[in-house]
Amino acid sequence: MIIGVDVGGTFTDVVAIDGADVVVRKVPTSPDPSVAMHEVVGHLAPDRGADSLVHGTTVATNALLERTGARTVLVTDAGFEDLIEIGRQDRPALYDPEADRAPPLVDRDDRIGVSGSTAPDIGDAEAVAVSLVRGHRQAGREAAIADQIAERHDVPVSRSSVVAPEFREYERTSTTVLNAYLTPATGRYLTALEVSLASDGLARSVGVMRSSGGLMSLTEAAEYPAAILLSGPAGGVVAAGVVASAHGARSVVSFDMGGTSTDVCLIVDGEADVSYERSIAGYTCRMPAVGVHTVGAGGGSVAWIDPGGALRVGPQSAGSHPGPACYGRGGTEPTVTDANVVLGRLDPAMRLGGSLPIHPDLAHDAVARIAHRVGESTERVALGILAIAEETMAGAVRTVSVARGHDPGGSLLVAYGGAGGLHATAVARRLGMDGVLVPPGAGVLSAIGLVLSPPRSDAVRAVFIDDDDLADAHTAAAELQEQTRRSIVGSGATPDRTDLHLDVRYVGQAHEIAVPWAPHERIAIVRERFETLHRTRYGFIRNDDPLEIVSVRAATIGAAPLEALPADSDDVPVTPGRRAVIGRDGIERTATIVGRDTLLRSGGIEGPAVIEERDTTIYVDCDEHARVTPAGSVEVGW
Repeated sequence: MIIGVDVGGTFTDVVAIDGADVVVRKVPTSPDPSVAMHEVVGHLAPDRGADSLVHGTTVATNALLERTGARTVLVTDAGFEDLIEIGRQDRPALYDPEADRAPPLVDRDDRIGVSGSTAPDIGDAEAVAVSLVRGHRQAGREAAIADQIAERHDVPVSRSSVVAPEFREYERTSTTVLNAYLTPATGRYLTALEVSLASDGLARSVGVMRSSGGLMSLTEAAEYPAAILLSGPAGGVVAAGVVASAHGARSVVSFDMGGTSTDVCLIVDGEADVSYERSIAGYTCRMPAVGVHTVGAGGGSVAWIDPGGALRVGPQSAGSHPGPACYGRGGTEPTVTDANVVLGRLDPAMRLGGSLPIHPDLAHDAVARIAHRVGESTERVALGILAIAEETMAGAVRTVSVARGHDPGGSLLVAYGGAGGLHATAVARRLGMDGVLVPPGAGVLSAIGLVLSPPRSDAVRAVFIDDDDLADAHTAAAELQEQTRRSIVGSGATPDRTDLHLDVRYVGQAHEIAVPWAPHERIAIVRERFETLHRTRYGFIRNDDPLEIVSVRAATIGAAPLEALPADSDDVPVTPGRRAVIGRDGIERTATIVGRDTLLRSGGIEGPAVIEERDTTIYVDCDEHARVTPAGSVEVGW
């Protein structure tokens, strides 16, 4: 038995796969996510426990967003104590003079400069980050300082030469500080989880999803929490890539709409876009991560009126407690979910996630209050709420496609998450995409993606090569390959392959592009690939300019616990019927209500229709049609 557990902001999704049997659960996320996870896993595997449990966690992300990490001391070179506050010249909002950068995670008094290799007094710090200006070349000096601190104090120490051994001192320092800041809280959570599951015999091995789309051990995750900041979204991206391959789709965009936010990512030829630097909550993190872009538009996003009298949606979310008004848990503000109830797209008699009842009268009351303020009908305001949320989500898709030189036209949108099927076609049509795929188990696809994810180990080395001699790149690649393969073997898995990339730029450029590379390939091939990527991203190349290779990257990948998307054998039968639904044009029509099994037998359906499943709902508008593909997904076209 393999169990995947994805903890989201509103719901915790669980999928248990035991041979051909697939069981899913969707429960509200508790304040302590380990409590709900322990209870659900105990219910699914009460007798023999799971052979393997894979976890997508938000504990590191939440600690960063809520600023509840450890009191951290930064040890750096004398004179560079303010580096993390100075940062780079870029501003959070170019034309907003009131927008400030996120405050440093280390207070000024806790930034200590040193001249040699003698460790300073760190006082009562809870964590320490050691990041020298040339730390990527002075690993021994950083290690000497860290060892002295460890001898005197029982605190975790993060070294930049280990966490992010790259040449940009600000980015490397920011990443190391992030890692140190998150280590105590993440370590406590993961250690307690491991002890709890092991003591009750609920799981014999536990893996954690890393941001780059692979699994790492609990020990590694506790030591490098900066590597799991996008743990949850990465699972869904992996599953969306499997869906794309199963349907023979070369280019897709994953579209994960949950209760709090929507995550999107470009996937080409089954491989997700991976970025090696991103900003999370305003803090630079130089760790590999799937290229997910997140916007605050989910089922729980709150509709509100701004001071100018305009209707707005999000980024505030009602979460799971109290949740949207229709949950009946005390929430009174109108949300995207409430708007769907008002428009008839969600069955007022259904139970969300299989257990949570809907209160349509409370949804109508919440939307009606805001409708009264703007002088419009309840239904028209509900349509406006959805239109605003869908435009926000379409903007996210443009960010991962158009803004990176990729035309979304000709691509498919793979929709999942509890609310993905309700809004995917509206988003896809705004962008001229070819259609929408909603895979089986869409409401818990991120949890399914966890058990589809292979073990993975990432490593990087700064090299600085500005001529045709790749000898240093070969040396670094061999050492990194050995390092990452040892990590995979140490986790109990078998290495399958190692992917190598070179960070390449024109001499004098400020930023580089990661170019796939094999050790037998010469610089001419590297240049050809680099220029293809450069033209796609920036629209031009510089034919005669020399290249510079600044880093070598290695990612060793093992065998995944599960290789194919499982068939959902735990779905709830839906009795075909009809009910009134208000379409995107504002006209009320009678829609056909079916389940996926009925749709499969019928061969297809014309809209308006609503396809209902235990963990998600798919809305098909009046000029759209849907069918079940041979690979098992619901395909919506127009």
